[in-house]
Amino acid sequence: MSKFSRIEVTMKLKDSGIVPVFYHADVEICKQVLKACYDGGARVFEFTNRGDFAHETFATLTKYARVELPEMAMGVGSVLDAGTTSLYLQLGADFIVSPILNEDVAKVCNRRKVLWSPGCGSLTEISKAEELGAEVVKIFPGQQVGGPDFVKAVKGPCPWSSIMPTGGVEPTRENLSAWFKAGVHCVGMGSQLISKDMIANGNYQALRDKVIEARAIIDEIRAV
Repeated sequence: MSKFSRIEVTMKLKDSGIVPVFYHADVEICKQVLKACYDGGARVFEFTNRGDFAHETFATLTKYARVELPEMAMGVGSVLDAGTTSLYLQLGADFIVSPILNEDVAKVCNRRKVLWSPGCGSLTEISKAEELGAEVVKIFPGQQVGGPDFVKAVKGPCPWSSIMPTGGVEPTRENLSAWFKAGVHCVGMGSQLISKDMIANGNYQALRDKVIEARAIIDEIRAV
């Protein structure tokens, strides 16, 4: 079962500011990436359900995190249906992220009091997700949906909405400033944060440093 409650995960998302998003078939590479993000200050991590036997990799990774990285909340992304949700919850997922809005996924997560963040592309979908119990709503693909201007527009009539964009987020001062000034709860970052070159060269120190830098930028923006 999950280690952290949905309220704890919600707070970790906000405190960390960034959610590293990553998939690799090699669990040892995943461990190195996970540790680098943890050492950089990230306390949430989204492993994407995209390859064959991805659930087996996640199970091993979660067991590793619970021993070596005890404050890391382990989530799973690219979840489309209730069956896949149940599988990953059984393997210890602390939160579920989906590119779509699926009521059956909401029911499974709510039954276990696990945070569920569905992908939305309109204010109507965001409102529907919140009715279904989503504490933090994902907008996806973030840039194509409308970028920071979309978030700002949503927060006007619905200032209570907690939004996490994924897609179009970069670990630069200019990009992060635009998103956080628009009012996001946190941001998800994949290849812009964890580049193919880092993985190919095993340069996990560079990843750690990039996470540290991105979190420092976010802290500065929030402090203004």
